[in-house]
Amino acid sequence: MGKTTPFGRRMKIFVQAVDYKLWKIILEGPQFPTTTSAEGVISFKPEATWTEEDRKKVELNAKDINLLNCAISFEEYRWVSRCTMAKEIWDKLQITHEGTTIVKKTQIDMLNKEYEIFAMKEEESIDELFERFNIIIVGLDAMGITYPDSVLKIEKFKERDKEAAQENKRKISAR
Repeated sequence: MGKTTPFGRRMKIFVQAVDYKLWKIILEGPQFPTTTSAEGVISFKPEATWTEEDRKKVELNAKDINLLNCAISFEEYRWVSRCTMAKEIWDKLQITHEGTTIVKKTQIDMLNKEYEIFAMKEEESIDELFERFNIIIVGLDAMGITYPDSVLKIEKFKERDKEAAQENKRKISAR
């Protein structure tokens, strides 16, 4: 996963907080116990022949599946309920929350456009303005795009809001 989105960061922290190595299994997939025949055909080992180490590997995948299922909504669970590996669940969730490459490029373009034309709306409070601005900046950050002057841009709106408030006070006082 190249750039980490807020969804990806939250899931990574959630899983690693339980068991650090579980995150690697989610990203790379589990190592199920296998056996190789004389002809070189690889197949799953029958459960009756598993060693303790084999059992632990399978348990780690089960823990990952459980963690992911606990972290998602019931609707999301329905999308992934037939998955048998944590990596398979993760891949589906990633596409659902982060989109494909084309979707990501489109989101970046839309957020960049919103940032470029960002302006305070009439009758909008500074809190509402900041909330809208923050959504754009967090979205861009999630896609790996940062604007070092973003704080300065919002500061201009704060100054403008203060000036407007002072002007309103003057108008009220003059009445």
